[in-house]
Amino acid sequence: MTEWTFLTNHAHVLLEVARDPDVTIESLALTAALSTRSVKSILHDLEAGGYIERERRGRRTHYILHGELPMRHPSDANHQLSELVAVLAPTE
Repeated sequence: MTEWTFLTNHAHVLLEVARDPDVTIESLALTAALSTRSVKSILHDLEAGGYIERERRGRRTHYILHGELPMRHPSDANHQLSELVAVLAPTE
């Protein structure tokens, strides 16, 4: 039986960034069970799509999530990214 999940690697990385905007690439890789190279590629995709921004804070990177943007798949495009984040990565 093939292993599969309901969420993509992009979703896993995005949700971790939503939970902790100051998360490190190494921590993202560990939590999402991906290589650091894969995480860097995914972060690049999310940034190119306008879903996140990177902001340098000293030696660290802080991520800004743009939850007001629509989700990418045509069947989900009437929903904002913030709706997904609210359900799967609620903040206190």
